[in-house]
Amino acid sequence: MTEWYYADGQDRQGPLMTEVLRQRFQRGEISLTTLVWREGYSEWKPLSEAVEELQLQNLTSASSNLGSGFDLRGDYTAIDNGTAPLPGTGGGTRSPYDAPAAATGYGSTVVSGGEVVYAGFWKRYAAYFLDSFLVGIINFPVSLVFNGIGAVSGDTTVMGVMYVLGILASFVVGIAYYAWFHSSRGGATLGKMAVGIKVVRSDGERLTFMRAFGRYWGFILSSLTLFIGFIMAAFTERKQALHDMLCDTVVVDKWAFTENAEFQERGLGTVTIIILVLNGLLLLGLLAVLVFAGIAASSMS
Repeated sequence: MTEWYYADGQDRQGPLMTEVLRQRFQRGEISLTTLVWREGYSEWKPLSEAVEELQLQNLTSASSNLGSGFDLRGDYTAIDNGTAPLPGTGGGTRSPYDAPAAATGYGSTVVSGGEVVYAGFWKRYAAYFLDSFLVGIINFPVSLVFNGIGAVSGDTTVMGVMYVLGILASFVVGIAYYAWFHSSRGGATLGKMAVGIKVVRSDGERLTFMRAFGRYWGFILSSLTLFIGFIMAAFTERKQALHDMLCDTVVVDKWAFTENAEFQERGLGTVTIIILVLNGLLLLGLLAVLVFAGIAASSMS
């Protein structure tokens, strides 16, 4: 479904469905000189150029709804590159008519002042479970290579060195995965993307690589506290874990600090629930294996 935006003085209205835009034209709230934009447009255009696409000729004649007002059609270049002055200011470097980014929630533009939905403990746990699984898939063959080299050598010293190198390699993989994704434009690992959350600074700004790198070591510190550092996320005001507090980061809904903050999801969400259910089944399966192994061992003794 096509989503439209239109310019209303200094403000940008939208996204609107096609029928809503038609209704506003019919009521006279917008005119044929109103600037509009949709995905696929390289620049803002007057509504008159979208008459056939929107089938406005079926609503009213063009002459009856020309309207008047703020018209920037003669300066599309300035509008498109963000240098057009705002009306009444006599200058400026930012235009409110910059074409909006794709509606993914993951972006670099920070919009402050709106409501922020912080990611709760279980949503964060689901993301971590998925990320751990993905990192494990990468680390498994890496570990096999190092341990295989040690085993083939037949030398206990080489085996010990290869074992240590395998552990160090797993750290490198973890650092590369978490630090790179958390400092990326979206601020989210694959697990966080799946459940719809991201990591940002407390003011919504994107993490630098060095801060994301430090957060990874803070993450390890949270593990060494008998996981109390993680559990803190369930009780702190902004749902921060220990490593978040140390690095001035928060984990929020992917739509937080964007112009579409109203899209934020308060509940767990379908993907989170599915991951938690799979995690629970896996734990039950491991428990069943341990119980079966215990029974088998006792029967053999």
